[in-house]
Amino acid sequence: MATIQQGQTALVIMAAGIGSRFGGGIKQLAPVGPNGEIIMDYSIHDAIEAGFTRIIFIIRKDIEQDFREVIGERIEAICAQRGVRVDYAFQDLRDLPEGYEFPEGRTKPWGTGQAILACRKLIEEPFVVINADDYYGKEAFGKLRNYLLSHPSDDVLRFCMAGFILKNTLSENGGVTRGVCQVDEHFALQAVKETKNIVKTADGAGVEEDGKVLPIDENSHVSMNMWGLTREMVPILEREFEHFLQTNPDPMKGEYLLPIVVDQLLQAGEVTVQVLETQDKWFGVTYQEDKQLVIDSFKALIEAGVYAADLYSC
Repeated sequence: MATIQQGQTALVIMAAGIGSRFGGGIKQLAPVGPNGEIIMDYSIHDAIEAGFTRIIFIIRKDIEQDFREVIGERIEAICAQRGVRVDYAFQDLRDLPEGYEFPEGRTKPWGTGQAILACRKLIEEPFVVINADDYYGKEAFGKLRNYLLSHPSDDVLRFCMAGFILKNTLSENGGVTRGVCQVDEHFALQAVKETKNIVKTADGAGVEEDGKVLPIDENSHVSMNMWGLTREMVPILEREFEHFLQTNPDPMKGEYLLPIVVDQLLQAGEVTVQVLETQDKWFGVTYQEDKQLVIDSFKALIEAGVYAADLYSC
């Protein structure tokens, strides 16, 4: 393993999702900026600006050619000019621990926990994980990087997460899944619960379930799968993946999800997770109808001077 120099941090981008709700195509590669930029362009720009020294893309082999043509080769050139390293990892349904057989007929990815394991041989430094199709804003990248570098782990692993405000993360076009967090007065994460079908309501937000909408506090902190982790998380994910495979009741659709693993580790006292609040507004392409809103949102950010029209010009 290479020697880690002070200040090195990686951005791990999970881009292997099928994107079934997007209605066809590879949603992570949909152009949303004035010059054909995709959402990942803005995340990578913000990470480099915050001081990240490495980008790791997690993709699937079957989208590699499209991915490299749309963003990979261009980002490699931009990163090379800035001394930022770029690597690729490939999430594979058949990448299972020794002794486990692949359930024939499964097409659904194993989930975000297994996605991180796809780059287990690459991760060396502290790293931040994000989704490819989510825009997180500038604030969180610097906060998570600074926390990881200033809070080394000792007998307990010290992780962090970007704590978004629920009302800033909802889609106008349907339900979303969010990790709803319990946070103490010191912004330490106490629990995180993956909650599906959270929708906008006239009163704020609610969880759609069995034809009913149950109210939920729109000011709750939620996880958007933006986690600050360290190399020590990799063997834990390997261990817990085996446990998941042993106990998973649905071999065709069961998912090994990073927030669920983090919550289990919290309850066992193996880790601490600091919630670093951000007031930035999330947007992303979950549904086809979201795309125009994302295009309009980036246009507004450019007009406000948050980004240059030529994104990497400064």
